[in-house]
Amino acid sequence: MGQTLGCIQVDQSTVAVKEQFGKFDEVLEPGCHCLPWCLGYQVAGSLSLRVQQLDVHCETKTKDNVFVTVVASIQYRALAENAADALYKLSNTKGQIQSYVFDVIRATVPRMELDAAFEQKNEIAKAVEEELEKAMSGYGYEIVQTLIVDIEPDIHVKRAMNEINAAARLRVAANEKAEAEKILQIKRAEGEAESKYLSGLGIARQRQAIVDGLRDSVLAFSENVPGTSARDVMDMILVTQYFDTMKEVGATSKSSAVFIPHGPGSVKDVASQIRQGLLQAESIKH
Repeated sequence: MGQTLGCIQVDQSTVAVKEQFGKFDEVLEPGCHCLPWCLGYQVAGSLSLRVQQLDVHCETKTKDNVFVTVVASIQYRALAENAADALYKLSNTKGQIQSYVFDVIRATVPRMELDAAFEQKNEIAKAVEEELEKAMSGYGYEIVQTLIVDIEPDIHVKRAMNEINAAARLRVAANEKAEAEKILQIKRAEGEAESKYLSGLGIARQRQAIVDGLRDSVLAFSENVPGTSARDVMDMILVTQYFDTMKEVGATSKSSAVFIPHGPGSVKDVASQIRQGLLQAESIKH
């Protein structure tokens, strides 16, 4: 805004207040205006119509006695039609807005706990905006937007909150790990049980096949060689299996030694013991 030879220029997005002999006359819009000073005209002041922002830092405490610093961002502007009120009625606009913000925040936040204050930032901003709109409209200002941009607790409170959160997460992780180990142990036990069950079935079927094979061999030999009893055939089969076992032990590549009584009498004793074991197994089966 400039003034030369009784003419004044009002910039865009700006209004000026014209006085005559110290009395309000009119609001000058952007452009060039004539103010003959000899007739007592002068400019009392100018107002920007642009949106301005004021950041207010307010310290207060919550319902659970935690001190926090609330940062409120107030966006406001002067109204062209009420420029006279904005210029004459209010001497310190930012100080007035700051006082109202302090009053509303310190009346609202102490009714909330810390977690609720974080969750209800919009309610705090709405309360501040409503109170400012009601108060500043009488001074020619419009509240465009009110934002609660930050709620900063005391550094010790923040550290304690982080530790609580970390402890809770560690507890959840420990529970999950314990559940995983429990599942692994259960699955391992189920696998071992299934393995032992199948191994038992295999051994039982193997023994049954051996018994069935021996029985078929005895019957076939008795039918093809007259005069032989089942016991004679059984003794011969056992002796044959005994020598086959001795052959396998001797042919193995591992350096192991097996001490078995050897001789015709020993063979007879082995046959007797094997026969007795098979008969006992057969009796238990039936």
